[in-house]
Amino acid sequence: MVATVNENFDLIQNNYLFVEIARRVDEFQKQNPDIDLIKMGIGDVTRPLSKTVVKAFKDAVDEMGNADTFRGYGPEQGYDFLIEKIIENDYKPLGVELKNSEVFISDGAKCDTGNFQELFSQDNIIAVTDPVYPVYVDSNVMAGRSGKPQEDGFYENIVYLPATAENDFIPELPKEDVDIIYLCYPNNPTGTTLTYDQLKQWVDYAKENYALILFDAAYEAFIKSDDVPHSIYEIEGAKDVAIEFKSYSKVAGFTGTRCAYCVVPEEVTIKNSKGEDVQLTPLWNRRQSTKFNGVSYPVQKAAEAIYTPEGKKEIQEDLDYYVKNAQLIRQSLEDLGLDVYGGVDSPYIWVKTPNGIDSWEFFDILLNDANVVSTPGAGFGPSGEGYIRLTAFNTYEKTKEAMERIAQLEF
Repeated sequence: MVATVNENFDLIQNNYLFVEIARRVDEFQKQNPDIDLIKMGIGDVTRPLSKTVVKAFKDAVDEMGNADTFRGYGPEQGYDFLIEKIIENDYKPLGVELKNSEVFISDGAKCDTGNFQELFSQDNIIAVTDPVYPVYVDSNVMAGRSGKPQEDGFYENIVYLPATAENDFIPELPKEDVDIIYLCYPNNPTGTTLTYDQLKQWVDYAKENYALILFDAAYEAFIKSDDVPHSIYEIEGAKDVAIEFKSYSKVAGFTGTRCAYCVVPEEVTIKNSKGEDVQLTPLWNRRQSTKFNGVSYPVQKAAEAIYTPEGKKEIQEDLDYYVKNAQLIRQSLEDLGLDVYGGVDSPYIWVKTPNGIDSWEFFDILLNDANVVSTPGAGFGPSGEGYIRLTAFNTYEKTKEAMERIAQLEF
């Protein structure tokens, strides 16, 4: 016997987007060590963990250093103390009732959205909006579900739902049969949102066509508009057809601390080969129990502190800070005559490149001439060509300086 490689990995069309960005940035910095780059590409935060979160983190570490309060392996699904706070604070105010057994604590929404496809057979047809967060597509490519890439950049067995300026970034419902639909709102990368009525169309479609929605709501804390839902479960019937993913990375600065959760309602079922209904809750529980040892106790205690009165106040201050950055970016670029989207209910700003410049070329212009790091839209799929994404996660001072640098460019 000879070990053989999973050749589905060879079907991935490019280096992972953010790896390629890092490569170009590293090369630039080696050649220009004295230049101060302003990074607005990868969505990493700059504000530190809040005081309340840090105290809870430290207290929990102290517990781990005491024989009387030390904890070893925790539950793979997460500790009830955090799950109960999630249900009480994130869902009950929305009128959504959940059981503890339906909430699973994890180390990131990226991991959850990438791993959840393991529950599905290879012959499922997936649909994604285009542009799209790369993990949704690449994880299905690795699993052998995508088919081969075509010359136009699309994979032969994936259904793409364009979200462009021409349709106000509201993708049309699939015209062909699909089994699994990835939706991300507020959207990464475009920063756009769906209203209650628009999201209801997707839930109704899924119920009528026996499809499953994987709903990435990692940025819902940035929603300000009254007509935009914070959870897909605010839509009647969604608990029958949707899995929801949420994260503390951008909400509370946990990008380096790693904590998130997903909700798998007991009502959600899919078919087995015999046509029988199978609950996804126990399947996901089995997957997590087999391949994941859970998030550490100190991290979960830190996450719990977010829901205290002091924690909520501190977290909201951080969110308001990034929202102010987003408003500055949007207004500054609009003043330059650029077409700008997002940045209202989202920390992401989606900018059309001027004069038909392609995404990577404009990325290089901003890098070399303005010393600002962006994310080229082409890395999010074919419909992302001709755009760049900027994030609101730098400091206000750096964000303001970046806008001043870009204003000096001649397009």
